[in-house]
Amino acid sequence: MAPQLLHIDSSIQGERSISRRLTARAASGWLAAHPGGTVTYRDLGAHPLPHLDADGGLARMVAPAEHTPAQAASWALSEELVDEIRAADTILLGLPVYNFGAPSTVKAWVDHLIARGLSLDPATNEGLLGGRDLVVLASRGGGYAPGTPREGWDHAEQWLPHGIALTGLVPRFITAELTLADVTPAMAALKPLAAESLAAAERAVDALWDAEAVAA
Repeated sequence: MAPQLLHIDSSIQGERSISRRLTARAASGWLAAHPGGTVTYRDLGAHPLPHLDADGGLARMVAPAEHTPAQAASWALSEELVDEIRAADTILLGLPVYNFGAPSTVKAWVDHLIARGLSLDPATNEGLLGGRDLVVLASRGGGYAPGTPREGWDHAEQWLPHGIALTGLVPRFITAELTLADVTPAMAALKPLAAESLAAAERAVDALWDAEAVAA
């Protein structure tokens, strides 16, 4: 069976997005290393998922046979999203930082994934989606590294591993930071560090499937 990639973007920045730039680069590298592979693409920024609400959100707490029409529709969407992951060998997720956290569209995606019987074993609560490579291409406008004034303020990268832990998925991160330096006058002095961070992220992306490309 041909290898499959699930490519997910979430930035609302369009062509200006660094996370989209990194996921596109990673997808290109994956395809080069996996001739004949197939790609499923989902754009959470352009086509956001509905957040769990009072009408449909309780579908995860009610037996499918007892679902209202709204709950049935919400459950069907969760099934679709989980099936995309089940079909994939590799998942690329673009994760920008908005107001120190993940985009609400990514939170909605995660909320839909947490469903007993789909991503969790209903008897043991064991995650059913493990064994896949989840690569998160993260971007953040500021700098939150150890020793910086806002150390620890990036609540996107801190949250995601916990948010999806119940599913069995374990993310690995490649991050570019200070991405707002080029467009923020007060950050002008940080432009060299921003360029350095982006270049390091691009090198890490390029190395993701080097060994597989050689083997192919």
